[in-house]
Amino acid sequence: MANPSGPAMAANEESEGIYENVWGTSGKPVDRDTQAQVSLPENDEDISESQAFLNREEDTGRHGGLGPRPSSTRTFLIRSLALLCACSLSVGSHYASYILGPLKSRLNRELGTSNTEFSLLISAFALNSTWTPLVGGLMVSKLGTTKTSIFATGAIFIGQLLLLSGEVTDDIRLMTFGLFIFGLGVSPLAVVQETIIVRFFQSHGLGISMALGLVAGKGASFVSARTSYPLSERYGRHAPFYVATFLAGLSVAVNLIYIAASKWLIQSTGTQLEASEIEQQAQDQTLTLSEAQALEKVAAKRRVRLGDVRKLDNLFWAYIGLNVLCGAIWAPFTHLAANLIQQRYKLSEREAGTQASYLLAGSVVLYPICGAIVDKFKKRPIVIQLFLMSSGLQLLCYFWLALPPAWTGTAMPAIISFGAGIGFSPLLLVVIVPQLVPLKYVSTTLGAHKSLEQTGSVIMQTLAGLALDTKHNDNGPSDSGKAGLNIQRLLNAWLFLNILHFCTLLGLAELGRRKRAANILLAVNAGLRSPIEVLTEHLQEHPSGSSVHSDYGSEGSPYQHGTPREAPHSPILSPDQRLSLLIPEPIIDRTHSAPETKRMRKGDIYAGLCFTLVVFAWILFLATAWVKLRTKKEREGTPSMWNI
Repeated sequence: MANPSGPAMAANEESEGIYENVWGTSGKPVDRDTQAQVSLPENDEDISESQAFLNREEDTGRHGGLGPRPSSTRTFLIRSLALLCACSLSVGSHYASYILGPLKSRLNRELGTSNTEFSLLISAFALNSTWTPLVGGLMVSKLGTTKTSIFATGAIFIGQLLLLSGEVTDDIRLMTFGLFIFGLGVSPLAVVQETIIVRFFQSHGLGISMALGLVAGKGASFVSARTSYPLSERYGRHAPFYVATFLAGLSVAVNLIYIAASKWLIQSTGTQLEASEIEQQAQDQTLTLSEAQALEKVAAKRRVRLGDVRKLDNLFWAYIGLNVLCGAIWAPFTHLAANLIQQRYKLSEREAGTQASYLLAGSVVLYPICGAIVDKFKKRPIVIQLFLMSSGLQLLCYFWLALPPAWTGTAMPAIISFGAGIGFSPLLLVVIVPQLVPLKYVSTTLGAHKSLEQTGSVIMQTLAGLALDTKHNDNGPSDSGKAGLNIQRLLNAWLFLNILHFCTLLGLAELGRRKRAANILLAVNAGLRSPIEVLTEHLQEHPSGSSVHSDYGSEGSPYQHGTPREAPHSPILSPDQRLSLLIPEPIIDRTHSAPETKRMRKGDIYAGLCFTLVVFAWILFLATAWVKLRTKKEREGTPSMWNI
């Protein structure tokens, strides 16, 4: 095909370069006279030159426009302050989330709760998280992080107050309702926290920054699991709930401080504006009409519409399915572990609670290490490799626990293995998102991942409670033997799900490999480089055998502008295989000849399955709660199936 004329190609290259500048790093500042000379093009598909110049002027304005940019040390300190605020937002919610697990036996003994009622308490906490994370992602995209955080921290604090009131009055139904309200805010707050960190640290060590952000919450979870039973033992059953309420209120206070300082933090660090902030700036009467139009068009580009998720490929939907399995094998076990190992290994409540708390200790140490590894080896498929390792460690845990306790004697090897596996895998679920979807879908994908993860958690948590309360033939084993049989079946189910989880990761890795190989061919077919040039350059720079990568930009296209640039490298194929793959016709025809409507139809099917799964989780919870949740009077008159 003939090349465009010289001036036209130059204009196109300039437009694409500006597009990269708007969505990536900002360029050098220019004065307003230069900016005023740029006209706004009519093509909605490309970001206009005026948008790029306006972003540059905006970048100048953030630093005062009259003097030098702030020192790197000052910028680092300001970013660290933003990170501290983001970390503090979730401390209260994480602490409150894990106080119930170590108290399960005590609640059964003093309140008469059954296994199913306890699981309904945990499920009520996670139930709203089956949809609020996605709404939280859309709220962040539409309203911004500050307004969304007000709703999230407020719901958590109100729910915690209701939980405390129900615990003090021995009202399990009020406790369940409190956790239901609590859950309205937890997942949106997580999306807010992750979005703030991605926003401030997208090109400044995102892996380690995300790790530190998540470590604060995981540290609070570990402290909660470690101190919950000792607090109740020393100061009474209500003490952990009072502490959790205080910390939830403290998170609200920190949120108000962040809201007050957010504008200064953004301006001082030159952070990219959100869609809501761009719209607000576009309404500034001091801007010219062209400037306002440019800002509004940028805001429209950055706003996420839920229906657009249907356009994403199989790699995205495999990731969504993986989240369902993660929810099924992670959270339910951590909440039930103390009681399970107490029964299975004949431990005291204090010993079981102490051992189970170590399940959450690994995150405090491994999150920063994992983040540093991801940052250091980001040019390799390190995330999938680490994910497979974590899944294998969790698989070893369930295999150990499923063995007869007379053979193993202790649960500590399983606890150490699971704690190490889950010590970094939740972080991987977050940092892998920018590798799977274009940048404008990141916020909504973060919400979708949490939504489906919590859906799997609710379903498994509710079914686990019902399984542990399963009644057997009266001529069968004793009550303790029946409980042991129920626990064995539950552990076998977790073992099977973990095997399925590991296989899903292998499938995700294969889909990613195929997509990267197709991108290489797309880059060659687009004429950015010749096959010999790509392979020769790669073999000279990476003699160890790492593969070539295409210029696959954040917006999902194989290149962002006319000038070839170096792209990430990850091992895919051997040199001989790579050379043979540089013939573009086979894969190009398979991956790009199909109309977009076919992919959207497939997306509709996957989205329908996800919706059905969420509806099933709600029906399962509501039906079980209707039948199994009892009043205080009913609990006092009905003995538990087995005395925990």
